[in-house]
Amino acid sequence: MKAVIQRVISARLEAEGKTVSEIGKGLVIYFGVGKGDTEEQARYFAKKIPALRIFEDENGKTNRSVLDIGGEVLFVSQFTLYANATHGNRPDFLGAEEPARAEELYLLTAKLLREQLPVKCGIFGADMKITQENAGPFTLILEKSNEE
Repeated sequence: MKAVIQRVISARLEAEGKTVSEIGKGLVIYFGVGKGDTEEQARYFAKKIPALRIFEDENGKTNRSVLDIGGEVLFVSQFTLYANATHGNRPDFLGAEEPARAEELYLLTAKLLREQLPVKCGIFGADMKITQENAGPFTLILEKSNEE
């Protein structure tokens, strides 16, 4: 599994010309599921992400989590995180999990995150437009292979 985590002031997700999800201060998470990924990895991400200390405290140090600031999460499925562009100029997505299994793990991760903080989602497999105002900017990439 892979996640690109961005600290934001606000974000809005649209599909088919309609606003589907909107958040204030918090995180936009682009989430990809790789072939063979497991529920154990989903639990790891759901535990790790809310605890990440990537928001500033009163002294300007990154000591606060999204939980600490009362933030929200916009959680977006993105199989393109598994793009391989090492050969040629057209990426392949052979490392991405099959859609049905990927959606299952995406929804499980979202459910586990929701047990801890407000989470809004995109629409799995849809063409989405995302507008976000990044804070910092501050971007992390979190990965956990199914072999770890």
